[in-house]
Amino acid sequence: MKLKSYLALITVATTSAIVIVVTTAIFFLLQNSYQEGIEARGLELARVIAHDPQVIHAVDAKNRQQNYDLQNYMEDIRARTDASFIVVVDKNAMRLTHTNPDRIGKHFIGDDIYPVLKRGDEYSNVASGSLGEAIRNFSPVFLDGKVIGAICIGYLSEKTSDILLQQYGHIGMLTGIVYLLGIGTTISLMFKMKRTFLDYEPEFIVNKFREHEMVLDSIRDAIIAVDSHMNIATINNSAIKMLSMGILDRYDYVNHPLSRYSTPLSHLVLANQGIFHQGEFNIGKLKYKANVYPINTPKGLLGHAIVLFPDLDHSELEHEVTYLKNYAELLRSKTHEYSNKLNVLSGMLQIGKYDEAVDFIQQETDRYQSIIHNIVLSVADSAVAGLLLAKFNKASEIGVKYTIDVDTNLSSYEKNISEKLVTMIGNLIDNALLAAWQNRDEAEPEIHVYLSDRSNHIILEIQDSGAGVPENIAEHILEFGVSSKNNDEQSGIGLYLVKQLVNYFHGSIDWERTEQHTTLFSIYLDKNEIANYD
Repeated sequence: MKLKSYLALITVATTSAIVIVVTTAIFFLLQNSYQEGIEARGLELARVIAHDPQVIHAVDAKNRQQNYDLQNYMEDIRARTDASFIVVVDKNAMRLTHTNPDRIGKHFIGDDIYPVLKRGDEYSNVASGSLGEAIRNFSPVFLDGKVIGAICIGYLSEKTSDILLQQYGHIGMLTGIVYLLGIGTTISLMFKMKRTFLDYEPEFIVNKFREHEMVLDSIRDAIIAVDSHMNIATINNSAIKMLSMGILDRYDYVNHPLSRYSTPLSHLVLANQGIFHQGEFNIGKLKYKANVYPINTPKGLLGHAIVLFPDLDHSELEHEVTYLKNYAELLRSKTHEYSNKLNVLSGMLQIGKYDEAVDFIQQETDRYQSIIHNIVLSVADSAVAGLLLAKFNKASEIGVKYTIDVDTNLSSYEKNISEKLVTMIGNLIDNALLAAWQNRDEAEPEIHVYLSDRSNHIILEIQDSGAGVPENIAEHILEFGVSSKNNDEQSGIGLYLVKQLVNYFHGSIDWERTEQHTTLFSIYLDKNEIANYD
């Protein structure tokens, strides 16, 4: 069943059910309300007649077997009211008055007359009499404190039904109009949906959106689409990797201003709105080219599509290849170093030097035990603990002293939060290790790590013995592509990613040069804000 048919069916069924239930409830309430009104009006009229001196005198005369004249008087009162009949009876339930004069002097029909004659009660009920079923209201006639007779005011059910049917007709007409309006609104909605969705089903539209995302993500060029307000409407995986190395999610970019991630690119788009243009821009030290395509519609400019690609010449490509080769050589040297240690251990075991082998292993493992013990006791988050141990190994390889503050304490967090904490801590430690190692000729290379979430904040502090941030880039060190590293090692991405994640959690990041000639980076995250991302 198509969506519009399904919605039409559901809407009609729901409207019909509501109309039926509401109409039935109105009819029921109207009937009860009308009956209660008749009973109250009948009892009041009966009570007034029961206190009429002429009525009291006539009933007393009837009880004494004396002459009385009450018929014309009661009929005159009945004619001036909406009562179907007014019957006056004596203490023996014999009629003094009746709508049909032939029935005067005969016994009242119905056992419901006796409570009023015996106990003097006032009440209403529905019963059948000589004229048919009616709502009958009874009130006693007193003389000197004794019940001498009763008054019965009746409203025939046939008459009340006619009145109710008239009211039901009005309500039914109003209900019908409401029902027709509901059906008309449903039909209008169906036509609106057909025009809006071009008669496509939601599944088809969803699949088209998925295909759209898949096509965008399959394109190697970085593509960003912005609306007329320069907010990011869509972005593919290549652009995400270019801006944040894939750390942030697609929906961390969508509906956010383009200037938040690249002010130069935003200015480039705004420079020539509405026309195709090309341009170059920098993000930190990295150069990029951009083709900007306007998205024009009959209603005006809808936005822009931006295609980005790095502006690399041959020398820069050669530099990247050289850097990768150097890194590969470093891995080979480390592999060779550990291979030599394993050979030494194997030789000791083969010649029976077991004590020396144990000492050799102990020497290699002692330095790990204290740091592992400290990490296990203070860091409950397994991902962060594994990162700290891995960075300790890296620090040991390059000869940098690695210290974790004894006051460190960090709880375990959800995977989504833990991964982002690992990214922030890992990038800060990597920068600290490199800065300390580069400044090893001026100071003993050392880094100090402090993590804490005991209060309402998560505090991350990484301190290194490096030379610090050069003054010429101090104000831009957190921007994309800006780096204090040597040109053959620069990337300018690490601190940018840290800044993006700090902003993601609405936290703060700061750095300072301490009195001990060290550089301290500090991150403060509100735990209440982080809880919203679990």
